[in-house]
Amino acid sequence: MHSAKLIVEGYLSGCRVDTFLAKHFRSYTPWRMHRMVRAGQVTVEGVIAVPERRVFTNETVVVTLLEPPDNLMPAEEISFGIVFEDQWLLIVNKPAGLIVHPTGQNPSGTLTNAVQYYLDQNSAFPGQAKPGVVHRLDRDTSGVVALAKDHLSHRLLSIQFQRERIAKSYLALVDGVVNQDSGTIDLPIGRARSGASALMSCQADAIDAKSSKTNYEVLQRFPRHTLLRAKPRTGRLHQIRVHLSTIGHPVVGDDFYGLLGELKPERERPKPGEPLPAPISPFINRQALHAAELSFAHPMTSEWHTFSAPLPDDIEQALELVQSLDD
Repeated sequence: MHSAKLIVEGYLSGCRVDTFLAKHFRSYTPWRMHRMVRAGQVTVEGVIAVPERRVFTNETVVVTLLEPPDNLMPAEEISFGIVFEDQWLLIVNKPAGLIVHPTGQNPSGTLTNAVQYYLDQNSAFPGQAKPGVVHRLDRDTSGVVALAKDHLSHRLLSIQFQRERIAKSYLALVDGVVNQDSGTIDLPIGRARSGASALMSCQADAIDAKSSKTNYEVLQRFPRHTLLRAKPRTGRLHQIRVHLSTIGHPVVGDDFYGLLGELKPERERPKPGEPLPAPISPFINRQALHAAELSFAHPMTSEWHTFSAPLPDDIEQALELVQSLDD
């Protein structure tokens, strides 16, 4: 048995008490919360509530949780780094190779499963907190990911992402020498007509193409490679990878948009019998792309925060090898 006390926020003022609780306890179905109210497990301002009772700003709601959640995310002990944490947010450093949330093909072994385990270990009642995914990184992109612990934080932070009021900064090791010190790639992105359904394209025949912009600046040049900082101004799927590939500088190790990627025109692929390009590093087994910084206004305090994650070892080693190969 576990009791939780909540204060009604203004944006939920006037709603039914069972609806209010369902917003906060996302691991329980609305029907389960309705039954808890009917069973007398909920009080408002110290008085046992009925399901029809409406709650108003600053009222105190107490619920006694007697049963485990309905929609409990499977908790799995998987390693990840913590960048920042408070009662509303958890900012993590996602390792490469980990997808953010379960899908049909990957029902477990995700960052969300790992965060659920972490939250359960630090909660008196497992499943009370459910990680709220606000945005995603590709499986093989490492770096900063923000998750919300409660309904209001998730809602407010999601609005910032939807309205593009956040700032992202990525580090990318790309093929070739980028001559321009900085620039903006302003090319619409849509679904590619060829290849896998997840592939995106800047080609004129792309399906449902949407306006997309990426700013970039050169951080370091090598004779055959360049380290860039890329700042997407929009949030399209694979945006940085597609944009950099389109201007002729794909991210090193990119299986989709690199030299041997799914979208490379047939005429540009090595012909049978021709030697394949040498890999840049035995240490890099994925695209050399890292979400280095994420900035936004804290959903509860309105303070502007910048969260950062250092380059992982595999990209650091790739940079060292690129330098040694190019010298």
